[in-house]
Amino acid sequence: MNLPDQFIPDLRDAVGPVILISGVGLLLLTMTNRLGRAIDRARILKRDLNSLHGAEQQLVQAQINILFRRAKIIRTSILFAVVSALLAALLVISIFLASCLEWKMSVLVGVIFVACLGSLCASLVAFIGDINLSLRALKLELEGSIKADTVN
Repeated sequence: MNLPDQFIPDLRDAVGPVILISGVGLLLLTMTNRLGRAIDRARILKRDLNSLHGAEQQLVQAQINILFRRAKIIRTSILFAVVSALLAALLVISIFLASCLEWKMSVLVGVIFVACLGSLCASLVAFIGDINLSLRALKLELEGSIKADTVN
């Protein structure tokens, strides 16, 4: 078997993780949009906070606090997703170099792959945390509007 015949299947294997990078890129797009929305909402609430008093002010401050926590969770989720994409790129490079230089790197490739997927899992767990926290903020807002409606 000559080198090109051996190289092509290895190159195909090296390009496989690029699909993972593409999927993580779409997740990052979603996460950055959520982060932007949380930040924008917090800024709007903070601007309105000074005109409120009493229970309304406390409700809005609680929402701002939740939005800040959400932003930190989303940042963590983005961090893990970026690490996952970087590890996937490192995986492509490792597989390609192993093929070109005929190195035996199966253990290193396995470790990088597991770390890549582990980081992706951590990102998704944090993302679920953000979703749960956003539902808590919605519940606070709805409870506040129900109380305001019953007072009026």
